[in-house]
Amino acid sequence: MSDTIYICTNCDAQFPKWSGRCLECGAWGSLEQTKKPTNKVKETIKAQPGKVIELNEVKDLEIKRLKTNIAGFDRVMGGGIVPGGVALLGGDPGVGKSTLALQLIDSLTANYVCLYISAEESAEQVVSRLKRLNCKQQADKLKFLPEDKVETITATLEQEKPTVAIIDSIQTIYTEEIPSEAGSINQVRACTVKLLEIAKRLKIAIIIIGHVTKEGTLAGPKTMEHLVDVVLYLEGDKYRQFRLLRSIKNRFAHSGEVAVWEMTKTGLKEVANPSQVFLAGFANRAGSVITAVAEGSQVFLIEIQALISKTSFGYPKRSVSGFEQKRLELLCTILTKRADINLNNFDVYLNIVGGLTLKEPALDLAVIVAIISAWQDKVLPEKTVIFGEVGLSGEVRVVSKTKERVKEALKLGFKQIILPDFTGAIKNLELIKIKEISQLLSLFK
Repeated sequence: MSDTIYICTNCDAQFPKWSGRCLECGAWGSLEQTKKPTNKVKETIKAQPGKVIELNEVKDLEIKRLKTNIAGFDRVMGGGIVPGGVALLGGDPGVGKSTLALQLIDSLTANYVCLYISAEESAEQVVSRLKRLNCKQQADKLKFLPEDKVETITATLEQEKPTVAIIDSIQTIYTEEIPSEAGSINQVRACTVKLLEIAKRLKIAIIIIGHVTKEGTLAGPKTMEHLVDVVLYLEGDKYRQFRLLRSIKNRFAHSGEVAVWEMTKTGLKEVANPSQVFLAGFANRAGSVITAVAEGSQVFLIEIQALISKTSFGYPKRSVSGFEQKRLELLCTILTKRADINLNNFDVYLNIVGGLTLKEPALDLAVIVAIISAWQDKVLPEKTVIFGEVGLSGEVRVVSKTKERVKEALKLGFKQIILPDFTGAIKNLELIKIKEISQLLSLFK
């Protein structure tokens, strides 16, 4: 029996014989020959026991956060950047990750020393982008390092000891300890561990930019998300002006917080009132409804559009933009089964206006109402908001932050809300409580 095996340098999968392509991750030419690990019993490692700390004797010290003076970013981070914390900022190419990073640098240099590290851009390119964004950074507090070797980066951090460092991006740096290309799973993991170690030791806040792969994961491996303290996603369509900064993980505060931004010629600007912006072009038409979305502490109103057309093929099409396709297919099935609306011979198209991607269960009822409106070619009464979760039996379930959603609708002058069971009444607002989706058929003019 051979004493060698072949290991994929991209995903660490093991094979008994060589092949041109890894059968696990699909990478070409990534299998390398190595010796099989021996089954010899290792000697017991002798070590002194560590010092145990009594937690009731530890003083609860308040974390002193670094304020960026960018309200939306500070809110998503839980009040500001934590010294020694490592944050991962991810998003699709062109969505505005580097733009946001430069704006953070510009704001932070008013009080702190910052180091911007990039293997993708030269110093001249960075200065040009700063000027285009009208950044007025303090020249003596902003430093730039064009480097892709993580050992050199950590040595520079050791020497300069900046308050905040930004790595743009993790896929472009490498370590000599791993014999694979920059951006591979092993390289990304090893580089992140080295950056995490120096951040904790020197109390340097590090923000790492990571690109999203075709599969929608940050920097390839999910392992990287487990290593860092904070994971942020900058979501949105690069061809539209709105962006959503979302906190997926935060060891120092509550996760799930969001901030809505607008991409302008001078960078990202936070949207103070998202509801008014997203409803700017709304017109009361068949297939168009308004729903209330709760993201973190933010509640805002958006428009959902549905379109029904006769299918030209044997299998009906379900097409979505900003919504989960499998969820739409499920809701169409529920409509067919529980409300006697046969969509088996019709294509259904759904669009979340504004370019946002939302997965909240409270959208279910609004999606169903939009489909019914398009099916009957009838419109809802004006100034109506709809939200609620729909179950497989056609029942409408209560969702979180109902009072906050109602308050937002009332603030913007809406007169009627279609929602699940709700206790109490609200002045100047008609509440239509729905228990089953079959009750929706009588709502239209």
